[in-house]
Amino acid sequence: MIKNNLIKSAKKIDKFLINFLNRQDKSLLIQPMKYGVISGGKKIRSAIIMSAGKIFNIDQKKLINVCASVECIHSYSLIHDDLPCMDNDSTRRGKPSTHIKFGEASAVLAGNSLLTLAFEIIADKNYNVNPKSKNEIIKSLAFCSGHTGIAGGQELDLKFENKKKSLNQIILMQKKKTGKLFSFCLYAVGVLANKNSKEKKLLSTLGEEIGLLFQLADDFLDIKGSKKLVGKPIKKDNKKGKSTLINLMGYKKATIYANNLKKKILLKLKKHGKKAKDLSDIIEFILDRNF
Repeated sequence: MIKNNLIKSAKKIDKFLINFLNRQDKSLLIQPMKYGVISGGKKIRSAIIMSAGKIFNIDQKKLINVCASVECIHSYSLIHDDLPCMDNDSTRRGKPSTHIKFGEASAVLAGNSLLTLAFEIIADKNYNVNPKSKNEIIKSLAFCSGHTGIAGGQELDLKFENKKKSLNQIILMQKKKTGKLFSFCLYAVGVLANKNSKEKKLLSTLGEEIGLLFQLADDFLDIKGSKKLVGKPIKKDNKKGKSTLINLMGYKKATIYANNLKKKILLKLKKHGKKAKDLSDIIEFILDRNF
C-alpha cells in the first residue's frame, strides 16, 4: 500500500516537473537535468510534504511547487555527490550517474541549474501563495540547501572520512547533510498552514529527526541491502572510511538507536490522530524499507 502511494505521489511530481521544464527556454542542460530529477527515485520528501499537508488540510495544489523544488534540490545534491571529486559513484537509481551519462562538466552545470530551478519554482507567478509566505519558504530553502545545510553537511562528510568522530559530531553532520532538507519539508508546510513561530519550529525539528532516521536507514541499506534493489553501490561506507553511527556504535546499538528515534517521531505524530496516518506509515516504511 505505502509503496503504491509513493509511486502515485512521485508520478504527480514528475508530471509537474516535466511540464515546468518543457516551458523553459531550451538549452543543452535540459536533458541532463531531466535525467537527474525525473527518472527513478521514491521521492519520499515529496510524500512527506503531501502527508503533512493532510494534517493541516492544505490543498495539494499549494504543496506541489514545494514538492518539486525539494526534488530539484535533492537531485542536485545527488548529482554533485556522485562526482569523482566527491563520492565517485558511477551508479544512481539503478542507472549510470549523471556525470557518467553526460560528462562531468555537464553534470556540474545540470546540478547547479536544478539548484536555481528550485527557487524559480517557488517564485513562479502561477504559484498562488501570498508573497510573504513565498519569501519565507525561499529563505528557509536557501538555509537548508547551502553551507548551513546540505552543502555544509557534504563537506563535513568528506572531511570526516577515515577520522574518529564523536556521536554528536556525526549526528550534526547527518542532520546537515540529510536532516535539513527534511526539516524544510515540514517547515514549509507550517508556513502554508499559517502556523506561528513556535509551531513551525516544532515542525522543523520533527523534520530534522525524520531526516536523521532516513540517513540511518540508508546506512543500514549500505550494509544489508542489495545493489539491484538499492539502485547504487553498497558496502561502500566502510571502504571509504565514512563516519556513520553504525561504524561508531556498532550495528546492534545503531538499530536500537534508530528504533527509539522512530518511536519518538511516531509519538509526536500521535496527537494529530487519523490525519497523521499517511505520515506515520511513511515513518514506518523509512526504517523497514529494503530499497
